Amino acid sequence: MAEVLVLVDHADGVVRKVTLELLTLARRLGEPSAVLIGSEDAGGVYEKARDTLAEHGAVKVYVADDPQLSSYLVAPTAEVLAALVSRASPAAVLLPSTAEGKEIAGRLAVKTGSGLLTDATDVTADGGAVRAEQQVFGGSTIVTSTVVTGTPIITVRPNSTAPEQAPAAATREDVTVELSELARGARITDRVVEEKGERPELSGAAIVVSGGRGVGSAEKFAVIEALADSLGAAVGASRAVTDAGWYPHQHQVGQTGKTVSPQLYVAAGISGAIQHRAGMQTSKTIVAINKDPEAPIFELVDFGVVGDLHQVVPALTEEVIRRKG
Repeated sequence: MAEVLVLVDHADGVVRKVTLELLTLARRLGEPSAVLIGSEDAGGVYEKARDTLAEHGAVKVYVADDPQLSSYLVAPTAEVLAALVSRASPAAVLLPSTAEGKEIAGRLAVKTGSGLLTDATDVTADGGAVRAEQQVFGGSTIVTSTVVTGTPIITVRPNSTAPEQAPAAATREDVTVELSELARGARITDRVVEEKGERPELSGAAIVVSGGRGVGSAEKFAVIEALADSLGAAVGASRAVTDAGWYPHQHQVGQTGKTVSPQLYVAAGISGAIQHRAGMQTSKTIVAINKDPEAPIFELVDFGVVGDLHQVVPALTEEVIRRKG
């Protein structure tokens, strides 16, 4: 059975959920082999990650544990993956569809002369081919795509599938790659740890509550945050909100912001322009609150409430808190 390489998304060895989703999908295509890139300074990333990777089906873990790999931007990771593609001839390479993951995938495709598919929501094996499901034209059309040149390199949206456990050995195999001069072209000179609250990260959150222009102002965005906190959700915002300076740009959901695919997406005061829909319409359940019954968002939702969000959202928050006891 051919290997399927999965790039591990982690924070100093703590494996993020999207990696577990990729390992689950990889088992449909072949034998999952995780690629764990860290640094000796991280204190042994393999030891921290091994049990989690083993529980979710990683038969093998390629470990590139070298300080150089964390001293530069994404180019070294692409070179490690390119070396493994040449060495292992995998059936496919799966990466998270994050900004970093897509840049690595693009560089890897060029280095290996391979086809690239981004923002897949599903992958399957069809005989000897690997097929990926994607949403195109702003999410209005679903297509099935196949790479016909080289090794299929596919980035997958977080929350596209539920992680499934399938215990495996997760045997360590060390990888050493001599970095090219090009890979050393952009050095990281400083790192700043972003202070994060208790809310989950937007791209990987299981529940997202987003506010739009209908919220009215930056001060009134507190009603969105209160509902999100009651649900243990991430906070999102429309482009109109972030452009107006009501909420930070890193919370923007949409074609020019972040793409999310949570189990539950609540849109409050968002009209539902195609730009926003492209970033959230793969959500499993969508709820919209808008005072305009003709708002385009209602064409997309599973549940819709026509009403003033400043009455509906606080009432919903109170009911969530009451039911949680």
